[in-house]
Amino acid sequence: MQQKANYQKQLDELLKELEGSAAKPSLLLHACCGPCSSYVLEYLSKYFQITVLYYNPNIYPQAEYERRLAELKKLYEVFPPALNTGVKVVECEYEPEQFYSAVGVHDQPELASEPEKGERCRRCYKFRLQRAYEYATSNHFDYFCTSLSISPFKDAVKINELGLEIESQHLANIGAVTTETSEKSPKWLISDFKKKGGFKRSLELSEEYGMYRQTYCGCVYSMKNKKD
Repeated sequence: MQQKANYQKQLDELLKELEGSAAKPSLLLHACCGPCSSYVLEYLSKYFQITVLYYNPNIYPQAEYERRLAELKKLYEVFPPALNTGVKVVECEYEPEQFYSAVGVHDQPELASEPEKGERCRRCYKFRLQRAYEYATSNHFDYFCTSLSISPFKDAVKINELGLEIESQHLANIGAVTTETSEKSPKWLISDFKKKGGFKRSLELSEEYGMYRQTYCGCVYSMKNKKD
């Protein structure tokens, strides 16, 4: 039986290597909201120069999308880990049809009623991670990652497998990899942010900063399934 990957251990080993480095590597962090990203920024800002990518056309309705973005930006204006390290926010377009096309629910309507962590969610992870990787590549980031794994309702195994797959596919596509090319290709930051009390800490920070915490993941299907 294959041993389950210990993502936290792998991250700890990398952070130990980075501790005390003269220059912080750059990290593009995909984030879906302020509460989920709060602990991640607190945890990683010591080791990375972080830019947050808000790319979430899966969120429904648009008013909810805008509310989560506003809460995220409001937090970063007063949150020391963001203020003290100059965290930047990149806002992407809100085009929900990109999400519907990526998850394929129109062609496979049975996916609409799936509980979280199923195939629909896996496709949604991949769709957003792919955009994060493309942005990280074109803007010469050292690493890319997402805050999604902080939620106990998200599948950290799938998230990490997809991140590594996207990274490796890019390297395969460019053929023989030279040292120079490798340095310009962002690496997936292996992580499971719910570990070491990460989810609990995000709840504490939400209360401390009076943050709005949504009651469903984000898409119309998760909202309907929550009500059911």
